[in-house]
Amino acid sequence: MTIHTEPSETSFTAGYGTYRQDHSGFLTRIIDAWKDMPASTRRLIAERPSEARLLFFVLLSDLIFFLSFSVKTVVSPTAIAQSALPNDVALLLVVALMVRTGSIYAFSFVLGLILRAFGGTGTLKDTRAGVFWGSFVSAPFEVLAAILAVSMSSMESAMPFLSGETLSLAPLWLGLLPYIWFVSAGATAAHGFKRFYPLFAALSLLCIVGMFWALYLRANGVI
Repeated sequence: MTIHTEPSETSFTAGYGTYRQDHSGFLTRIIDAWKDMPASTRRLIAERPSEARLLFFVLLSDLIFFLSFSVKTVVSPTAIAQSALPNDVALLLVVALMVRTGSIYAFSFVLGLILRAFGGTGTLKDTRAGVFWGSFVSAPFEVLAAILAVSMSSMESAMPFLSGETLSLAPLWLGLLPYIWFVSAGATAAHGFKRFYPLFAALSLLCIVGMFWALYLRANGVI
């Protein structure tokens, strides 16, 4: 079931779906998503975007991810982050970029099935719209996390405690929280749920468990 919004005086029907003339600028729509992600997602779904448009959102978020991750790990990495990287960092970044796109597609597919099992009414394409749009509008926060990493790296000599493993790797994980927030809001809105906090809490818990599991494996020399 595809979610639609009622046409208003500032809306018109063209092509596949309903389009609104107000707040049509790209930057304005991003700001609208920051203010009200569920409403922004419902508007996007009502426009019935093509798969190419949804892929465009993912590729843009990939590009921002690539730039922010490059800053955090290559341009000005913390000591621990630098020691954890392999020698061929460029290859790592390219592989991560390619894998990220496929992973987001797989994640949206699994998430869509789970939400439908819990009573969601959206289609798998609706789920992709919510997840892909959430991935894009959360991307600027990854840049902020990169700036934080650069700041921590520059202050390590004056504040040695910043070189601790858990704290110095925090910026690498901090960018995940806005991603989880906006993706949770977008996916649940795509399926007609009124609240997205349960999904946000569940995904946050999974990320926390994954983070500590990765630290445990690294401490034991597995990774």
